[in-house]
Amino acid sequence: MNNTYFLLRHGQTPYQVEKERIIYPWPEPSPILLTKKGEEEVSESAKKLKKEKIDLIFSSDISRTRQTAGIVGQELGIEVVFDIRLRDINLGIYKGRSSEEYWQSFSNQKEVLSKRPSQGESWRDVQKRLMEFLEEIDERYIDKRILIVSHQGTLWFLEGTVKGLNDNDLILGLKGKGLPTGQFRELKIYGS
Repeated sequence: MNNTYFLLRHGQTPYQVEKERIIYPWPEPSPILLTKKGEEEVSESAKKLKKEKIDLIFSSDISRTRQTAGIVGQELGIEVVFDIRLRDINLGIYKGRSSEEYWQSFSNQKEVLSKRPSQGESWRDVQKRLMEFLEEIDERYIDKRILIVSHQGTLWFLEGTVKGLNDNDLILGLKGKGLPTGQFRELKIYGS
């Protein structure tokens, strides 16, 4: 890759506190913003990110990531570029419902990668848009330090795809192996 990438998950929202097993609605009936703890998590990460000498920030345009990227952008003095390809997965008819209900809709775990819920998208669809985004910015910029602000599953899928994880590991990661809220890490490529 031509650049160094960092991944930042949005800060804590009421969904991690009160609705942990409920899928975020989209479009949001009203903005789902960070909790006070979420703002603090992101502020701490923003201070640490100063040491990383970030050049560019790209973010999902959903409220919680928009707010997260705004806090970091202000701390670093960098204008944020919003890109819809960094959005959370669209789970269609399961938005606002329990994650158990979503997972039970598949006859086997592998289906979660390619089967689209009604009015939604599959993880393969997400993978395609994420890789289009990454390839585009990696071609456009050289030797930049780029922060990507997004959602737990989305960031896990981007990272796992870049690292060449097999389907089973990608699926396992969707069940909670991603970044904690408000935390970041460097995207290490192919075991580097």
